[in-house]
Amino acid sequence: MLADIGGVSSALFLMNKALASEMPGKDEQEKGKEVTAVEDLMREHGVLRRALFVYSETAGRLRSDPSQVPPDALYKTAKLFRDFGEDYHEKKLEEAHIFPVIKQSAGPVSDYPHILIAQHTRGREITAFLLEKTKGAKIEYSDAGPLALALEAMVRMYRPHAAREDTVVFPAWKQILTAEQLDEMNEKFEDIEHEMFGQGGFEKAVQQITDIEKELGLADLKQFTAPAPPSL
Repeated sequence: MLADIGGVSSALFLMNKALASEMPGKDEQEKGKEVTAVEDLMREHGVLRRALFVYSETAGRLRSDPSQVPPDALYKTAKLFRDFGEDYHEKKLEEAHIFPVIKQSAGPVSDYPHILIAQHTRGREITAFLLEKTKGAKIEYSDAGPLALALEAMVRMYRPHAAREDTVVFPAWKQILTAEQLDEMNEKFEDIEHEMFGQGGFEKAVQQITDIEKELGLADLKQFTAPAPPSL
């Protein structure tokens, strides 16, 4: 009986040892939690899309009653778009490390960088206009219409811009690079983010846009649930 128990215990020990050897180590588990370069790019687009939503909602309010739009909230949104979107995401990542690779690739995707860079340039012009017109204590009625048009133009351009990058450009870039090169980009992108914003740059950007949404009454996601369609 004791021999049987000893045999079972030995078998269980060997089984557990084998399972442990198959399980990923701590280093591998931590590596699996790391944000990849492509994931980093796409979640940054998420921050910018939330800024664009602020733009679209604000444009309508400007047309109906500009006195109800706090200029500081719109200024902070444009400043976030400038710092996090244009100076960091576009210049430091896309234009420096992604578009040069795509330009050298074969196929239609190689045509995208010059279009995307032209749109980056136009976006910076719009952002400069927004920052200039929202730096005062109030938004002048004479500025409300041009501001609304500029906001809507930015939204209309950047929605397909970001969507095309997410579905065409970034996947092509990932496909071109080797696994080793992608690992290097993961580290490089993280280093660039830390250099520009310190630790937790993405988290800081998320908090900034969250605070802006709260100020404008846009934080409650439930309010944007679509109504049921009319019955047939």
